[in-house]
Amino acid sequence: MNPTATHPAAQFDIQRVRADFPILNELVHGKPLIYLDNAATSQKPNPVIKALDEYYRRYNSNIHRGVHALAERATEAYESSRRKIARYLNAPNQHEIIFTRGTTESINLVASSYATSVLKPGDEVLITWLEHHSNIVPWQIACEKTGAVLKVVPINERGEVEPDQFEAMLSERTKIVAFAHISNALGTINPVREFTEMAHRAGAVVIIDGAQAAPHMRVDVQAIGCDFYALSGHKMFGPTGIGVLWGRTSLLDKMPPYQGGGDMIQSVTFEKTVYNDLPYKFEAGTPHIAGGIGLGAAVDYLDALDAEGIMAHEHDLTRYATEQLSQIEGLRLIGTAANKVSVLSFTLEGIHPYDMAPVLDHEGVAVRTGHHCAQPVMDRYQIPATVRASIAFYNTRQDIDALVAALAKVQRMFSGL
Repeated sequence: MNPTATHPAAQFDIQRVRADFPILNELVHGKPLIYLDNAATSQKPNPVIKALDEYYRRYNSNIHRGVHALAERATEAYESSRRKIARYLNAPNQHEIIFTRGTTESINLVASSYATSVLKPGDEVLITWLEHHSNIVPWQIACEKTGAVLKVVPINERGEVEPDQFEAMLSERTKIVAFAHISNALGTINPVREFTEMAHRAGAVVIIDGAQAAPHMRVDVQAIGCDFYALSGHKMFGPTGIGVLWGRTSLLDKMPPYQGGGDMIQSVTFEKTVYNDLPYKFEAGTPHIAGGIGLGAAVDYLDALDAEGIMAHEHDLTRYATEQLSQIEGLRLIGTAANKVSVLSFTLEGIHPYDMAPVLDHEGVAVRTGHHCAQPVMDRYQIPATVRASIAFYNTRQDIDALVAALAKVQRMFSGL
């Protein structure tokens, strides 16, 4: 079956896109790779691989401080990536783009720098039950340091944060609100603009974990209206170890540095240090130069694709996968939000997720098993773990069919035990 000829995203040229990702031609245990672990990390297209190779082969150098040709070229490539990311997020200014190691460090930066400088005993930080550990633990630490209280908005059986409950938990004590744009464990898409407006009416500052959203949709921070937005390069087809924190200038200017050393200073004496301007105040030490350049190449790649086509294709695959998995006897889908994308988490009656994974792997199907760094979500459904199949725009209906066939083999293997 031709996956591009039988569904609403037929105009999306999936075969051309797949040709850009060399790893998709790999064999695993002698079978074609079916890569459905995109929520953990995405694969990399040829332009990103080429950009990394070119940097290391032709102009590897440290940046900002050198005046020789290689340093100048590396600096321009790195700062060009910052400008590209600013445009991609519709940030008002490129100096609001802070390079970090990823979403985790971006959230920790805000929790360590902003939160600990503004929170007081009795203040509240509001998160939701959907959060990744990276959007839970930093706020617990900040609350322990300041005497603030962490509040959690529950989710319903479908895995949704209901707006009425979200708003009901806001008060004049709420100073920071942090939530995921898309749940990594369930695929639920939160109404981020609506939640941001509610939080602002309560006088709170909003930070959004965009790790799962940036690979699947165009993000406009001005349209959302949030105050901070965090993302990871490796989930949006760029290198690992690089990420972004976008923040409002008015907030970033007032925040103390997150780390000390390197380019985050203007001058240093033993008596006093004068900190650098944005964004460098938050970028201590030699950065992941190749990662920044590679992320810029990933943004160029995404910019060249049809964003609406990507979303239509992924929504179609999510719907198709939901239909096919729902027909498997004993399979329970975890997270059935009306507005979701790209993530199918499930359990299979009588078979532990960790027992399923090796069988799927031997069929060439790469999925993730475990709690997905979202243990409270598992606790909500009273399960220890799920199998998570997560989709990217280079996946096809045949990939879903291969997953279903592999699950049938799992059931046959365990039916006699």
